[in-house]
Amino acid sequence: MGRPRRLARRIDLWDVKVSRAVARHDSPAAMDVAIPLLTRCADKSVLWATASAGLLASGRPTLRRAAVRGLASIAVTSLVANQGGKRLLRRQRPSLVEFPMRRIAHRVPASSSFPSGHSASAAAFAVAVAVEQPWLAVPVGAVAAAVAFSRVYTGVHYPSDLLAGVALGAGIATLGAVAVPAHHHEVRRAGGEPTAAQPSRPTGRGVVAVVNPLSGPGRSDTLPDEIRALLPDAEVVELGEDVDIAAIMDDAAGRAEVLAVAGGDGTVNCAAQAAMRHDRPLLVLPAGTFNHFAKDLDLTELTAAQEALAQGRAVRVDVGTVDDHVFLNTASLGHYPEFVAARERWEDRLGKPLAAVVALATVARRCPPLEVEVDGVRRRLLVLFVGSNAYTPKGFMPRGRRALDTGVLDVRLLDERHGGSPTAVLAGALGLDLRRRSGYHESRAPQLTVRVVDEPTRLACDGEVFDAPATVRFAMRRAALTVYRGIPGS
Repeated sequence: MGRPRRLARRIDLWDVKVSRAVARHDSPAAMDVAIPLLTRCADKSVLWATASAGLLASGRPTLRRAAVRGLASIAVTSLVANQGGKRLLRRQRPSLVEFPMRRIAHRVPASSSFPSGHSASAAAFAVAVAVEQPWLAVPVGAVAAAVAFSRVYTGVHYPSDLLAGVALGAGIATLGAVAVPAHHHEVRRAGGEPTAAQPSRPTGRGVVAVVNPLSGPGRSDTLPDEIRALLPDAEVVELGEDVDIAAIMDDAAGRAEVLAVAGGDGTVNCAAQAAMRHDRPLLVLPAGTFNHFAKDLDLTELTAAQEALAQGRAVRVDVGTVDDHVFLNTASLGHYPEFVAARERWEDRLGKPLAAVVALATVARRCPPLEVEVDGVRRRLLVLFVGSNAYTPKGFMPRGRRALDTGVLDVRLLDERHGGSPTAVLAGALGLDLRRRSGYHESRAPQLTVRVVDEPTRLACDGEVFDAPATVRFAMRRAALTVYRGIPGS
């Protein structure tokens, strides 16, 4: 037999040996009642859904985030385990001949034994909850371990099914924590931008709020009414489909004392340009999918934006420019459009953060490097990331900025010519340290020039994609935009 078959044979023999030992063990009667009951409660993740309901009912934002992360991790894990693992690796369930009747699960599944779906969901939930609330790691982890063990104790899984399920669930929850960091791991800003105090406007007097109901995760129908209730004296303009957003923003900024915007990165970018043209302060209302710029301004809730407006708490921030375009967050060259298309194919099934990681791995594997000169140095680019102001942490999954007045571009690139590889792209996306790789380069500078040697390519600014000119010039505009901000660290 080949080595894989020999290994599989050894695992099978070990599984049978352990299963028989568990079946023959003379356990206390209480265990034979409690453990089958526990495994029954975990069917279809009812146990974890009930725990999540309790966390959500607490009303505490920290516990509610833990519940949402736990349920999301279970959803992804169940999809991978049931539609992937069980279909690819068919395996018979253990024989129940030697198990006492009182222990046998009330429902013995007919699906493949490998991997254990109960164990995968238990591990996914436990790790996800612990990411948000470390103090829950021990109690939730203990229950998850008991659920996993119950699958062997009741005779429906082999030990290796259990171990594979735990590894799968814990791995997916960990990947989710990398893609969407926990609240207590998010970057905290210094709040050192120069102040630009504004008059108090608690009811929204003089505010024109442009709302893009097509942006954001599921709250678009109620968002305009929420804004009207929070700012009763503000004018609310709702964007429809196939409209000229730039023209509407320009018109709103022209008659507003404060321009407010609710939407995704592209909509906020358009509002920022209109605000700069008319020299109006900008109020960002968090309503997009990720709210990158709003988070860096500590505006994570609509109430935080209303409080900043009421207190007139505004600052001057720097913005990035690339030729005729402005970017508040990031810009990039090359294969970003392919990345967006791949992400959209996966996001309905995996969610946007995890889909972004899968899309990055796909594009890195399929797309050839881009021949360019970066500040006169010839390179074969796999990835070029340019941030407006300095981002943290290192790698290709930056989470935020501590200040928005640094006056520098955050440049990160991976060069195949000097040892970069698609594997390194994925490693950087997962947050691994790439600074020692010869193909990875990171710098901060007030400007950057990239000449495209290869065929024409595309340029992305805050998620919006354009045709790139032969020579692309990135730069910073100091104190170019007045924006309202929340309280740093709140």
